[in-house]
Amino acid sequence: MTSATRTVIISGGGTGIGLATAEAFARGGDTPVLIGRRAEVLERAVERIGGGAVAVPADLTDPAQVARAADEIGKRFGTVDVLINNAGGLAGGGEPTGAEPADRLAAMAAEWETAFRLNTLSAVLLTEALRERLASPGGRVLFVSSIAAYRGSGRGSYGSGKAALHPHAFDLARQLGPRGITVNVVAPGLIADTEFFGPDGMPQERLRARVSETMNGRAGEPGDVAQTLHWLASHAAGHITAQTIQVNGGAERGR
Repeated sequence: MTSATRTVIISGGGTGIGLATAEAFARGGDTPVLIGRRAEVLERAVERIGGGAVAVPADLTDPAQVARAADEIGKRFGTVDVLINNAGGLAGGGEPTGAEPADRLAAMAAEWETAFRLNTLSAVLLTEALRERLASPGGRVLFVSSIAAYRGSGRGSYGSGKAALHPHAFDLARQLGPRGITVNVVAPGLIADTEFFGPDGMPQERLRARVSETMNGRAGEPGDVAQTLHWLASHAAGHITAQTIQVNGGAERGR
């Protein structure tokens, strides 16, 4: 963590929180490496960030693609200083109207399996693939969870997928601690200007209700989360590990 330029891997780095995080590290002189399924989105992000930002397209739910991405990163950069598991998403589907019980169960199984793959498995596979390349000492592993891991979101599959990251992160912190690597979780609340909560992501009435739950009377911004991640990846946060930091304006309190 003492070098002027660090290699920072950010999954889901093409939009929202991931993009804001990549920009924050780039401003600090680091090299963001953006991973995601949509190559065109990543390329636009790299063009916007400029400098040495790099795009590595990969579906992180596919072990073979994760292995290829990790191999490419290893050949190009060698050591990974910071790994930020930000990728995730809502699983579509849900209960089909008027369907038979077996069809409803099949739809539920598909939704929950997809949510697990998007929010949990993607992070687990990428971390495992890059585990031996993490800087020792000084490496940082960060997981982006959600307020839904604490209180649900109306879509139990999503909150459960994010909640599964917490014990995984704590186990990793114990395993990687002897190497001088910290592992932490950041759990955002309502963050505007993202694909989740943008103009088409949530009805305005519900958006206002969510904002009213905060203690500072505003929605979060991608930069709020990005700066928290940036600090946790800094030398100053070297004695913070196995923690969950909530970034939600006080909508969910201290646990």
